Amino acid sequence: MVNKPDKNEARLRRHRRVRGKISGTAECPRLNVFRSASHIYAQIIDDVAGKTLVAASSLDKDFEGFGGNIDAAHKVGVKVAEKAIAAGITKVVYDRGGFVYTGRVKALAEGAREGGLKL
Repeated sequence: MVNKPDKNEARLRRHRRVRGKISGTAECPRLNVFRSASHIYAQIIDDVAGKTLVAASSLDKDFEGFGGNIDAAHKVGVKVAEKAIAAGITKVVYDRGGFVYTGRVKALAEGAREGGLKL
């Protein structure tokens, strides 16, 4: 019998390791990313207060198109940056959630930079 490693367990292990090193404050909150097979989610979190300040995802009502590709991730990044700037947030620390920084995770970060956030 072949024992395959659990990919999500490995991702959660990486995520715990990253979260031990970064934390969001009121001055520099954390931009958290989660990607599923068909959608991508981003939220800006103040860990000191334990509050989500801004959120955007491919499930929002004004989002058009399929949410599980690079183009959608870029749109979500731009949208979360627009909402953050409207809320007075310009600088964030990027939390990739244990995902590898490539593809949709990278596209979301680039979209957020294009929207005006400093990562």
